[in-house]
Amino acid sequence: MTDLLQALQWRYATKKMDPAKAVPQEKVERILEAVRLTASSSGLQPYEVFVVTNPALREQIKPHAWNQAQVTDSSHLLVFAAWDNYTAERINHMFDLVNAERGIKNEGWEAYRQQLLNTYPQRDAETNYQHAARQAYIGVGTALIAAAAEHVDSTPMEGFDPAKVDDILGLRARGLRSVVMLPLGYRADAGDWLVNLKKVRRARQEFITELA
Repeated sequence: MTDLLQALQWRYATKKMDPAKAVPQEKVERILEAVRLTASSSGLQPYEVFVVTNPALREQIKPHAWNQAQVTDSSHLLVFAAWDNYTAERINHMFDLVNAERGIKNEGWEAYRQQLLNTYPQRDAETNYQHAARQAYIGVGTALIAAAAEHVDSTPMEGFDPAKVDDILGLRARGLRSVVMLPLGYRADAGDWLVNLKKVRRARQEFITELA
């Protein structure tokens, strides 16, 4: 835990990455596996992660992300894309997967399936998307921590036009909408105004309230 806290103290929202330094694939795989294993509401995992290394795609995305250099200078660009809606098909797929993997069919679990089927698909698509997007943020948080543990730089980015990114990556055809982008790479030796500034967070007593 001490090592993890030190890694989180080390990490910051990297503003300038070195395009000549590539993150080893094994580190990327461990970061992605951490996201795959992270929590999600009802275990539905209502989002997907796109790993964009194609230079042409990243050049297309960059002008729709305020020309932020991390989009193209990073080693890997992760795009978290949430389900555009909860459908009976998507819910059933995940519940069937659980049954198949565990090799059992639990009465309580099946009752919970029906509860979700009777609730989620009846809501409007935007409400469902917003719920799914919040689940994607759990994955982003996990990716940030995993990257720090791997000593890989990253910076979460909401500053982009989701509709444009959706078009470039063909997300709408897959029933997905982009939520957050997370470049992975290594900080440049110079040119990043934030790198040497002290990390500032609210004091524990201002941030945490204990109710005993």
